[in-house]
Amino acid sequence: MAARKGTGISSRGFASMDEDRQRAIASKGGQRVPNEKRSFSRDRELASAAGRKGGQARGRRAAELGRDGAAAESRDER
Repeated sequence: MAARKGTGISSRGFASMDEDRQRAIASKGGQRVPNEKRSFSRDRELASAAGRKGGQARGRRAAELGRDGAAAESRDER
């Protein structure tokens, strides 16, 4: 499938599909790995520790950047 001539709109890819087809594909993502193979579904403590670790890392980063860290960070990226 090629781009539609003169429109600048592609007829390829996920976004160009109808909504029902997108839903069918997207729903398969959650079904791909069985529950028993998902580490967090088997070990609640592991999931809790991972969440805590991520929160602490985010807190440290915010402290490094200061109170307006997010704003300062976005200005630095420009």
